[in-house]
Amino acid sequence: MNNWNEYLASLSAPAAAPADDAVGAAHAHFGNVLTAAQLADGFVAPVGNLGLIAAQGLDAATFLHGQLTNDVANLPPGEVRLAGYCTPKGRLQATMLMWRADADAVPTIYLQLPLAVQPGFQKRLSMFVMRAKAKLLDVTGEPRHAVVLGLGGARAEAALREQVATLPATPNTATEGAAGTVLRLADAFNAPRYLWLTSEATALSALPALQKTLALGGTDAWELSGIHAGIAQVTGATFEQFVPQMVNLELVGGVNFKKGCYPGQEIVARSQYLGKLKRRTTLATIADPLAAAGAEVFSLDDPLQPCGMIVNAAPNGAGGVDALVEVKLAALEQEVRLGSTTGARVAFLPMPYVLDALDL
Repeated sequence: MNNWNEYLASLSAPAAAPADDAVGAAHAHFGNVLTAAQLADGFVAPVGNLGLIAAQGLDAATFLHGQLTNDVANLPPGEVRLAGYCTPKGRLQATMLMWRADADAVPTIYLQLPLAVQPGFQKRLSMFVMRAKAKLLDVTGEPRHAVVLGLGGARAEAALREQVATLPATPNTATEGAAGTVLRLADAFNAPRYLWLTSEATALSALPALQKTLALGGTDAWELSGIHAGIAQVTGATFEQFVPQMVNLELVGGVNFKKGCYPGQEIVARSQYLGKLKRRTTLATIADPLAAAGAEVFSLDDPLQPCGMIVNAAPNGAGGVDALVEVKLAALEQEVRLGSTTGARVAFLPMPYVLDALDL
């Protein structure tokens, strides 16, 4: 079989996609929902809900530097950074990974973000290019990075090393070569996580070999690993709901407070230093398979108004979901429920990094 989509279809019947991510339906989890324990042991997952934008031109870095929450002008090749795009009121419309590929025929800065928000983000960003020598190209699915594989867990590094000559040595770095581009992202379960962008031919050869030692998952498994890494992602359901600090973006390196102006910069800076309400995003498990991004949560101590919102959620293999929940820090010491005070319990879990009590 030499067609990637046919190969995916042969793995098992696809599951229904989340409401705001119909594009990812083809390989949500192949009917095989992975547990956190399986992710920790080692998994490989074709990821179907990520888009890719290539920013090219002499002014591409300067232009993006003035639009995103992180430093783009001084982004070196081989480094991967998180970033956000805000409204003038500081509310996130998108979160993304970015990296520079100077080895390309044309020096390029790549932005990878959910397909659910990519078209609107790219259209809005393009409105502000004006006279800058920069262009934004949708390169999702182009041949040399037509397939995105997510890998993680204790067995992943050794398995991937058999397919790719050189792997990134530390989190938030990248390598490029004949086999494609490998991004090493924030660890989960005390083990590396990788995104491998490669061609269909390479993926067709590699995936059967990877499955010999790694559990096969799909988009859901990759999203679950990101949730356990504490990396929040803005989707259609949470568009313009949060300032960056509410989803811990500055704690995971996605905000540079010294880089200068960008849309919403004054609000983001004021939230960092002069805010009043204490809120953060934390890990939770919810025994309700329908819990999804955008759903509100309620504290029994204050049942009339929500104390937070689900940012991301993915099936956990135990009949419910694990989620990242944006919540008032005071509510972490209280009983919190999904949707109302009679909904499923939101059980908070330890985060992989410290949540400092920032006033927001």
